[in-house]
Amino acid sequence: MQLIEILWPSFILIVFLVFIHVVLGMEIIKRGVIFTDLAIGQMAAVGMAISIGFLDGNYQTLLTLFFAMLGALLVTYATRYVEHIEAFIGILYAFGASSIMILLSNSPQGTELFTKLSAVDILFVSPNDLIIPAILYSMIAILMFSLYRKMTGMVRELSFFILLALTVTSSVQLAGVLVVFVLLVAPALIALSQQKFTPLYVAWGSGLFFSCMALVVSYYFDLPTGYSIVFFQSFGAVGYLLISPRR
Repeated sequence: MQLIEILWPSFILIVFLVFIHVVLGMEIIKRGVIFTDLAIGQMAAVGMAISIGFLDGNYQTLLTLFFAMLGALLVTYATRYVEHIEAFIGILYAFGASSIMILLSNSPQGTELFTKLSAVDILFVSPNDLIIPAILYSMIAILMFSLYRKMTGMVRELSFFILLALTVTSSVQLAGVLVVFVLLVAPALIALSQQKFTPLYVAWGSGLFFSCMALVVSYYFDLPTGYSIVFFQSFGAVGYLLISPRR
């Protein structure tokens, strides 16, 4: 009972994060451009680094959104006109990661800040932190399940990456780049590797199971919550893929 009283905002946040990232992650896996989300997330973190390192945390959401949108536009263009798209996305990720290290290199807390940008400790998130994600993710989900399905061509491509950028802008600030990446990829990968059940429901179920397990374990053993989520999601996906029969 005490556990629920303390951690219920974190549980709710996990539900929000898993719900929207699975919806987008299923699309990413189907497209075959796995590291798109990681690159866009890393670009979004550049905006956070500028805000934290030079502006005392001011304009964080605006800068995060700007760089996430920039990353989304670059990836959208590259999917149409760049031949080796995975290599391009890898370079974009490396550019973002190195930019963050350079921006924070002169900060006394540079290494600590970089670690937080990778995986944030969401163990004691406040109820007020849930309001904006709830509204934003609901709107994005409505667009994904309604208007997005009717789109075609370049408009569809651009719309998807814009919605991904909007999601990443919020979730990178809440959970960190690596958590965003693993929530987008791991549950969707498990779901699409089986044929017995509806993939979307399997992805939601596995994402919630491993994330909640990580939350409880990190609470009782005083472990970093963000990295615990990355560990359990990755372990679950790798374990399932190794033991499941190949189609």
